Amino acid sequence: MLTFFDLSTTAKRFRFFAVLEAFTWLGLLVGMAFKWLPADGNEIGVKIFGPIHGAVFVIYVLISILTAVKLRWDIKTSVLALLASIPPFGTVVFEIWATRTGRLAELSSSEPALARGAGTPS
Repeated sequence: MLTFFDLSTTAKRFRFFAVLEAFTWLGLLVGMAFKWLPADGNEIGVKIFGPIHGAVFVIYVLISILTAVKLRWDIKTSVLALLASIPPFGTVVFEIWATRTGRLAELSSSEPALARGAGTPS
């Protein structure tokens, strides 16, 4: 858990902001539910999470561009990283895909041996 807050590399920073963007999306969705679902809804959730999500969204886009340059992503991967910020939780889906396909440097190579299939009998 503590390694999640380690922002020492480009890939770790990308992972952190991808997950943070998803959490702020969740907060905004909950805030919108409390605003619109009850007859006399409360806007406080949207007022709190709206600006927070907006700021984290902008940071995610900037981090995605910096990560694409630093890790030399091709245009397809770079565009997918940016498009992932649009649907809720898309950034987490993209981060998992990027890790599994080797696009996130040391995060991709640090998978456990069983996850890579090394523990399967021949």
